Amino acid sequence: MKRLLIVLCAPLLLTGCLLSPGRFVSELHLLDNDRFAFTYEGEIEMLALSKLAKMAEGEEQVFEAECYDDEWDIRECTSAELEEQRAQWDAEAEERRATARREAEEMRVLLGDIDPNDPAAADEIAARMQRQRGWERVSYIGEGLFDVEFAVEGTLTHDFVFPTLEGMLGATPFVSVNLREDGKVRVDAPGYFSRAKDNPMFGSASIAKMALAEPDASGEAPRIVRPEGTFTLVTSGRILANNTDEGPAPHAQGQALEWTIGPATHQPPTALIAFDR
Repeated sequence: MKRLLIVLCAPLLLTGCLLSPGRFVSELHLLDNDRFAFTYEGEIEMLALSKLAKMAEGEEQVFEAECYDDEWDIRECTSAELEEQRAQWDAEAEERRATARREAEEMRVLLGDIDPNDPAAADEIAARMQRQRGWERVSYIGEGLFDVEFAVEGTLTHDFVFPTLEGMLGATPFVSVNLREDGKVRVDAPGYFSRAKDNPMFGSASIAKMALAEPDASGEAPRIVRPEGTFTLVTSGRILANNTDEGPAPHAQGQALEWTIGPATHQPPTALIAFDR
């Protein structure tokens, strides 16, 4: 069953679930005259592609017969069932190897030509992040987790997306800011939302993480990382729409919207702001 979950989830991870937030605090400022600032401080998880890569290369593809009764409970296989499943496993060997080679190459391309099996892969990823403007701190914690501090400010003359990683594909935005011709600004934060049944980004990712999780020396499984924190939007513009629980609150620079992100979050944060032109 674990092998089946990985086979089903690998394509989903390769098409847009590379990064996800952990515990974090994030703030976005949208002010008059296109003034703009964004910060993110906390955890970012790069999903366990190294583990998937090893499995794709066949290191853990060991034949295991699986038989079930009418109630779908595991039972002991008969000799005939063992022989039949072994024959099918052997017949599909070349297909598995071809699939493994293709998925390993896709993973390498996704990571910007970084080999996910290389022990120094995490350090290389951290170094690439720190070369980009805005990444003020990047340190690798382990188990796919990075502790980061990101901050940018300036004049917003075009759309903004966070995060973007040089040479890497498939990173689903945590936050996007889209400018409209009529002076309106649309803010969406699909990454700051973790309810698997409503968000396919974390549905497939969470299943994969659970499938890949292995107990540590104490017998406890690793923490399943999901977004948990606060996102604050400060603006001097007119708030036309938002989905916060409390609505706007007074702020020294105008008004502020705040979302508390966690398991009880019902929708990803969104807001529409208008500025006079």
